[in-house]
Amino acid sequence: MKCTTNRSAVILMALAALTSMPVQAGNPDRAGSAGATQLLINPWARSSGWGLANTASIRGAEAMYGNIAGLAHVNKTEALFSNTTWLSGSGVSINSVGIGQKLGSSGVLGISATTMSFGELEVTTYDQPEGGRGTFRPTAANIGLSYAKSFSNSIHGGLLVRMVSESIANVRTSGMAFDAGIQYVTGPKDNMHFGIALKNVGPAMSFSGDGLAVQGLLVQGSDQLTLEQRSERFEIPSLLNIAAAYDWHVADMHRITFAGTFVSNSFTKDQFMIGVEYAFRKMLHLRGGYLYEDGITSDTERTTVFTGPSAGLSVDLPFGDEKTSAFAIDYGYRSTNPFAGVHSIGLRISF
Repeated sequence: MKCTTNRSAVILMALAALTSMPVQAGNPDRAGSAGATQLLINPWARSSGWGLANTASIRGAEAMYGNIAGLAHVNKTEALFSNTTWLSGSGVSINSVGIGQKLGSSGVLGISATTMSFGELEVTTYDQPEGGRGTFRPTAANIGLSYAKSFSNSIHGGLLVRMVSESIANVRTSGMAFDAGIQYVTGPKDNMHFGIALKNVGPAMSFSGDGLAVQGLLVQGSDQLTLEQRSERFEIPSLLNIAAAYDWHVADMHRITFAGTFVSNSFTKDQFMIGVEYAFRKMLHLRGGYLYEDGITSDTERTTVFTGPSAGLSVDLPFGDEKTSAFAIDYGYRSTNPFAGVHSIGLRISF
């Protein structure tokens, strides 16, 4: 066991060094130059309740967004669904589903899918800017396939590949992104957690389609020609999460977890998330968090729609002979300005 632990520690340090190399510090001057920013939206209700401050301790299928290493904690099978009202009042909704399945004694295979709905929009043209030519539905979606493994009782790691697609009526794009993550657990009751997650690393993307083409005549009476414009390629918003969490156990019925995550963004400002969660008998969970970045407290200097606070709760109902299976309802809220916040509600079942 000692040899295995030492080998795992070497793996942990090597991956930590590798993941920190390609990520630059937050750069506000590059804000707006990345695409596929749907990858920055957390669709899950439980982790949204404390602003994803729990990157170091996130567990189960929900970890396929926060830190893929947490997928390794799936006991046997876990499935979850979440619906998010994005910026309440904007008419945008997000649906997500995730499944984690244990393979062997230490590996877990996971798949997740997220779709965004923007409703119906009017088709407009240069000659008809007010519409009247019908409607179309923009789409944004991503599908992830992942694998996580427990190298020992203390070290867990995982990899995820995600297919990304976006489209309007006549222009579309698709691409690929990769995530990698590690979690390290220590302490007398495994109550100290550390995590590193590298997210959204992949090749540049570009748009294509008939919407980028123009038809015309070279000279009067000649054949019609089609001129297709080439879209400029854009990068996806890569980032690095570095996190820690501490579980304070009070008797056997209460747990209070303090968590924090630092986010190094490649295309926006760096962020800090802090949060706390109270759990009663592993059945009732109350949580809150705060997201901070430079200027977030100022209405004139804020460059994000979020204003900082978040809150949420979960109710877990165990069942089965040994009470190792559970059905859970999750809710998460994030405050925004403008609009009336982001509301997420989720359902999960684990065996």
